[in-house]
Amino acid sequence: MFFLIFNQLMKMLLIMLLAFVCYKLKIVSQEGNKSISNLLLMIVNPCIIIRAYQVDYDAHLVKGLLISFGLAFAAHIIAIVIVRLLVPAKNNPDYFLDRFGAIYSNCGFIGIPLVYSVLGNEGVFYLTAYMATFNLFFWTHGLSLMENGFSLKQLKEGLLSPMIVSTLAAICLFFARLHIPSTILDSISYVADTNTPLAMMVAGFSVAQADLRKVFTNLRLYWVSFLKLLIVPMAVTLFLSLARIDYTLAYTTLIAAACPSSAAMTMMAIRYNKNYKYTSEIFSFTTMLSIVTIPIVTFFAGFLIK
Repeated sequence: MFFLIFNQLMKMLLIMLLAFVCYKLKIVSQEGNKSISNLLLMIVNPCIIIRAYQVDYDAHLVKGLLISFGLAFAAHIIAIVIVRLLVPAKNNPDYFLDRFGAIYSNCGFIGIPLVYSVLGNEGVFYLTAYMATFNLFFWTHGLSLMENGFSLKQLKEGLLSPMIVSTLAAICLFFARLHIPSTILDSISYVADTNTPLAMMVAGFSVAQADLRKVFTNLRLYWVSFLKLLIVPMAVTLFLSLARIDYTLAYTTLIAAACPSSAAMTMMAIRYNKNYKYTSEIFSFTTMLSIVTIPIVTFFAGFLIK
């Protein structure tokens, strides 16, 4: 698993570097970045999910999906507890952003291409459980961090996101044992296959906008990154090994938890008038470091998860 993930991350890094150069050369603007992000969120990722569920009904898959929901819930609780203990609020006006960045993963843009490359459609099938759980926590606990409050209206908005809607639609088709006509499914697959290059280009564009000198000299970013990319994933690894979880289910959950900080954190910070520049620095720094840390985490996980 270590070599598969390392090889895939190197490919993804090259795409991200290409995007970085394109943005610096002004081949792509911020508007272009926003358009590609929207395309990924609204079209490409839903296509991936629908394709993943276009398989024959199997009780084994259903059982795995239910277990995946439980694992995703446990992974988020583990992250919340650890981060609350290790990121104090005292003398840190942006403590809630540090906590947010250390808890919530970029399990869509980064997680999907990575899981698909090493675990295939079955891995993405189980990853949808993590992504649905992520949205539930993001719009409840995450919102309470960002705004120090919570409302059912905002939860409704989160639960009506394209990822949740497409997941529910795909699950309905799966349980109803309805298969999309091959011509249409092939078209959906063509669109889904653009996910990896587009997702890594968005990551590269975002890193290109960061003040890298400022990023690399901010010591708080190192602590947040250490928590997000090493401490939390290793704690999740320990939990998965003790629970003796199936290999595919375990690695799907682990990869999702080991991904860098969520890109949606910056969008939420802008919406609620928080320090969005700092959140973009967290996203950029953890994205760069994850190229190294995800292989490290999976290497050690190989000794515990069999």
